[in-house]
Amino acid sequence: MATLRQAGTEGYAAFEEHQTWYRVDGDLEAGGPAPLVVLHGGPGAVHDYLLPLTGLAERGRPVVLYDQLGNGNSTHLPDRGADFWTVELFVAELDNLLRHLGIGQRYHLLGQSWGGFLAQEHAIRQPAGLRSLVLSNTAASFPAFVAEANRLRAGLPPDVEATLRRHEAAGTTDDPEYGAACEVFYRRHVCRCDPWPEEVTRTFAAIEADPTVYHTMNGPSEFHVIGSIKDWSSQGRLGRITVPTLVVSGRHDEATPVLQEALVKGIAGAEQEILEESSHMPFWEEPQRYLDAVERFLARHD
Repeated sequence: MATLRQAGTEGYAAFEEHQTWYRVDGDLEAGGPAPLVVLHGGPGAVHDYLLPLTGLAERGRPVVLYDQLGNGNSTHLPDRGADFWTVELFVAELDNLLRHLGIGQRYHLLGQSWGGFLAQEHAIRQPAGLRSLVLSNTAASFPAFVAEANRLRAGLPPDVEATLRRHEAAGTTDDPEYGAACEVFYRRHVCRCDPWPEEVTRTFAAIEADPTVYHTMNGPSEFHVIGSIKDWSSQGRLGRITVPTLVVSGRHDEATPVLQEALVKGIAGAEQEILEESSHMPFWEEPQRYLDAVERFLARHD
C-alpha cells in the first residue's frame, strides 16, 4: 500500500464569492518538473482518496490536489440546484485555480473518474500551458459508463441485485439496505483493497455527509444515474485534444477496458495502461505500478 506524505502547503483560491481549497506537495517555484494537477471524481467526492498521488512529489514533481466546489474543505452550497452545478462551473473553477497558483503556463493534468470528464473538457479547449493529460479510470460518455456499470451489476449475487432494484423502484435509495447492496459492487469494481484504506472510507463518508453535488449531477449510486450530467459525452470532440495523453484503468474497473477504447481511438497518439489486479482505484490497489506508469509518461512530456 502507498506511503502517504504529511500534508503539504494548504490554501484557498477565491472563486467568485466562494473558496476552493487546495494542497500543494513539492515546490512550484523550483523550476523542475512541471506540476501535476489532480482532479477528483464524483462529481461530489473529495481529494482524500487520491492522496497516493502525492508520492510523485517524493520523486521531485509538484502535485496539486484540491476539493472541487461544494465538497470537502471548499465552500458547500447545499441549497443550490442543477442549474448551478454544471460542467462549465467546474471548468471555470479549474481555470481559476491555475491562475491563482500561477502555473497556467506549464502543467500536467490527471483526471480520475468524473475528474476525467472534467479534464477532457479542459483539454478540448486546447489551453496553451497544458503539457500532457492523464485520463484515469474514466470514459468518453456517461451513458456508455452507466451501460458498462450495469453490465457488471448483472454479475452480482441475485439477492443483491434484487435489493438494488427494489429500492430503485420504490425511490428508497437512501435506505441503509440499498447502501449495503451498493457496497458489494463497490468492493468488486471500485476498490478491491481489504480493508479499504481510511482515505477511501473518508471519501465515501464525505459524500454521505453532504451529497448535494453527487445526487444532483450523478444520482444515488454509480449505476443508477439520474442526475443532470447523465447525458454527458465528449465523443465527436476528442479529436480536439492535441496534447500527449495516457489512458489508465484497472482490469476490474467499473470504467471497463471497453470504455477506454473510445478514448484511445479518439485521441491521436494516446497511450494505454491497464493494471491487471486493479479496479477503479489502482493508485491504492497497485500503487507502485500506477505511479511508475504516470511518472514515466509525465517525464517524457515536461
